[in-house]
Amino acid sequence: KEIISYSISKRPTLEFVMESLLKAINVIPDLPYRTTIHSDQGWQYQHKSWVQTLKKNRIIQSMSRKGNCLDNSPMENFFGILKQEMFYGETFDSYDELEEEIIDYMEYYNLVRKKRKLKSKTPVEYRNLALMKVA
Repeated sequence: KEIISYSISKRPTLEFVMESLLKAINVIPDLPYRTTIHSDQGWQYQHKSWVQTLKKNRIIQSMSRKGNCLDNSPMENFFGILKQEMFYGETFDSYDELEEEIIDYMEYYNLVRKKRKLKSKTPVEYRNLALMKVA
């Protein structure tokens, strides 16, 4: 439930999605269980560079089926929460202001916002507890 990597861009380029993927790879430890990444069917997620990077790092690709948002329900849920808690009723005067607010929200979501489903822990606290159990 933790956002381990994200990128913000005005355009969905290959460089944009690769930046976020490479950040995520550097964050996740070499765990004994499988790592899965969920995406939609955008051309970037079918590109040779993306697919080869996933294979090289033993990451399973899970791609949403066309027209089925339920396949990517964890991210759909997250974006619903983000919009409700950050966007509704707000006005941003510039792209830079919006970008700064998103960065602040990601930090809040991971480090401050406690979730009942995570035993009243933040996503980072919950991950750290889970990693201690694996070690």
